[in-house]
Amino acid sequence: MALIDLPLLMKDHVRGKRSPVTCALKCGNACTKTTCNTTGNDYFRDIASGVLSRRALLGGAAAGAVAIGVTGTGGIGGPAPAAAAPGGSPLEFDAIDPVHFEVDSFDVPEGFAWHPVISWGDKLWSDAPDFDWNAQTGQSQAQQFGYNNDYTEIQEIEGTDGTRALMFVNHEYTNENIMFPADTDPQTLAEVTLAAHGLTVVELERKTRRHPYTPVVGSDYNRRFLADTRYEFTGPARGDDLLKTVQFSTGTRTQGTFGNCSGGLTPWGTLLSGEENFNSYFRTSGTSAEDKRYGLGENELARGWQEIDPRYDATAEGLENSVNHFGWIVEVDPWDPTSTPRKHTSLGRFKHEGANVIIAEDGRAVAYSGDDEKFDYLYKFVSHESYIEGDREHNKTLLESGDLYVAKFTGNSPSGQIDGTGELPADGAFDGTGEWLPLVVDGESAVEGMSVQEVLVHTRLAADSVGPTKMDRCEDVEPSLASRRVYVACTNNSDRGTDGKAAADETNPRAENRDGHIVEIDEQGDQASTTFAWNLLLVCGDPETDEGTYFGGYPQDKVSPISCPDNLAFDSAGNLWISTDGAPDGIGYNDGLFRVTLEGEERGRVEQFASMPAQAETCGPIVRDQDRTAFVAVQHPGEDGSFDEPTSMFPEFDEGTGPKPTIVQILPVAEERPFTDIGPGDEHYEAVLWAYDEGIATGWDDGTFRPLAPVNRDAMAAFLHRLAGSPKVTPPRTEPFTDVAKGQEHYDAIIWAYQQGITTGWSDRTFRPTAPIARDAMAAFVHRFAGSPSVDQPTEAPFADVPASSRYALEIAWLRSAGIANGWADGTYRPLEPMHRDATAAFLHRMSEEQQITFMMGG
Repeated sequence: MALIDLPLLMKDHVRGKRSPVTCALKCGNACTKTTCNTTGNDYFRDIASGVLSRRALLGGAAAGAVAIGVTGTGGIGGPAPAAAAPGGSPLEFDAIDPVHFEVDSFDVPEGFAWHPVISWGDKLWSDAPDFDWNAQTGQSQAQQFGYNNDYTEIQEIEGTDGTRALMFVNHEYTNENIMFPADTDPQTLAEVTLAAHGLTVVELERKTRRHPYTPVVGSDYNRRFLADTRYEFTGPARGDDLLKTVQFSTGTRTQGTFGNCSGGLTPWGTLLSGEENFNSYFRTSGTSAEDKRYGLGENELARGWQEIDPRYDATAEGLENSVNHFGWIVEVDPWDPTSTPRKHTSLGRFKHEGANVIIAEDGRAVAYSGDDEKFDYLYKFVSHESYIEGDREHNKTLLESGDLYVAKFTGNSPSGQIDGTGELPADGAFDGTGEWLPLVVDGESAVEGMSVQEVLVHTRLAADSVGPTKMDRCEDVEPSLASRRVYVACTNNSDRGTDGKAAADETNPRAENRDGHIVEIDEQGDQASTTFAWNLLLVCGDPETDEGTYFGGYPQDKVSPISCPDNLAFDSAGNLWISTDGAPDGIGYNDGLFRVTLEGEERGRVEQFASMPAQAETCGPIVRDQDRTAFVAVQHPGEDGSFDEPTSMFPEFDEGTGPKPTIVQILPVAEERPFTDIGPGDEHYEAVLWAYDEGIATGWDDGTFRPLAPVNRDAMAAFLHRLAGSPKVTPPRTEPFTDVAKGQEHYDAIIWAYQQGITTGWSDRTFRPTAPIARDAMAAFVHRFAGSPSVDQPTEAPFADVPASSRYALEIAWLRSAGIANGWADGTYRPLEPMHRDATAAFLHRMSEEQQITFMMGG
């Protein structure tokens, strides 16, 4: 295999711990080649008095920038636990210590455990073969989970209370050196790696929210997007000559997607995927300005795909435009396995890290995207049409037409204060203003000498001509739905400030930037605006060894060291989460997942939550802090090793089978006793534990279950609704009860119980939600829940205190005959006493687990 020479090829170009294999396979040895962006765009020190007045833009004495840059100086001691998680998030943890880059382990905080969800080679359909390291084929890989999982998103299936979900994953590239035995024939290598790229949708299931997900093998939702999957082009470049080849003569469609890095979930439930380092998959003449600007040339094509499909050798006649089919944002509908994914030309063509959408104040969709290469740019797209709540088909067209912009930043500090060391300027913050420079507006090109189609296909060249700011590798760009501020992960740029390269500026303030930084953008109340304010939230690194770090003003000795921010996410409280790629090179520790506080006195506090195995990158963070869980995509573990001599055994450490990229879920360790006031040996404890595990009954914030507390009528409706799987509730046209209103606790469950005939309420149209439910009424609820199974009207009292003629005698008789209720030792049922919480758990447990009585089974 040609790949065995790649580390030798890269040995003089890689500093520290950065893997030469990654450089070769992921980005095509970009750092050994001429910088793609050789334009002489202006930089901050030349435009400090330029386009916008900071005072005018921010309203008075720079209030806006101060507002987004305000930080506290008080600390609470080390990267250790706060009294509570920031913003009131339920996900509390003690920050872990960083792990040395030579250690092969997956580390999480005390009280948490990690669980593999799905790994490379796991089958998606029951008729797929089991993974076999020594017998891989392209056909088997096409039915199995792909390689190098990157962007990941999980959407819960409505009505399942989180027990079922759809997961979407990118497969960025392959590490042939650790995937195959050295004697693998080239044809097999080409076929397997081709099938290991692309995308995956897989259904997941779990017992409760406190259990890890597992794949649903054979689900109708499961899908692999492969090299021959059809994609439709949308937007102005669709059908243009620049997209026509002998294989796709109309220029309206193509096949496959490659080099997919990050992505984004749209407000209408589709997924976006960014085609990033596509250039390394193609051979071109490399002589044109377009080829040079996109890093295209006479590549070696070590994977051999051109032997399967000639388009990868774009020097062939009629295939020259094959490369133009890649470098786009792809949109996928995971909910429709028959749908055709689309490539949106309106968002431009470059090395998209991903794209993330927020709805502007005027209703238009705004998508942010970074071009992940040294000295390239940050982009924004604003749709022409507006988002319509509930009209999914319309919303799926929003990215087909709109305006495209590129960012130009202006710093407010004198040039002499930005010296490349990362030292703060005199005003105490890296901040300033910016503008979005137009590339395409109202369907017209804003770039002289280029048509709309040329701007969109050759976006890098178009952007060069309008003078945007060269950035230190814009990777993930995420707008916060809590604050509406936008966060840009600038991963690193070791060439910043070197001979012949752009000098440090206020947005990229360090020369030879090995550790990266985070830019925070404030669109100031108008997400579709063409001006903005900005500041740096973080200038990353290890404060113990690097003075040129900044943590939003938070004390540097009280943070977890962090290097090379890559992907971003938010929790429900609006805290920022960062996954890293390259920390071994920057600070000598394994990559990881980190939480950053954004508001209040602890703004800028970085806490490490997870550490990856040896040589692995952290990708695709998903944080579901309400469930106290998080997910990461562990990419290229053990990338420096070989098939025969692996350097990581993740995730099957005990089996010694070699490294596999894997999606991991991190959960609290299962507690044997979740409540302080009930435990083993107590009456009904097992039933209470079952109800807790199933998510049917939870406790109070103080850790109690309160087993003898009465169950109110609204809580009983909630218990049964959850037992039924939390089915979706359609709001009624008119409210059935005068004392139940939208927004109050358990509203959906009460309406569901009414619609299902489980409860009718009182004749005065009240439900009396906070009144305790009596034991006889509970029997009626449960009988109706089960579909009102047939039972003879009792002729004798089922219990000593339940006459045969009494109200609910039939339901109570059924409860006894079904083995759900036994009553007391004195033969009584005590029908008018309130139901206690532990007894309710016992009734539901017997009904569900022992008697297998399900919702409406008799209906």
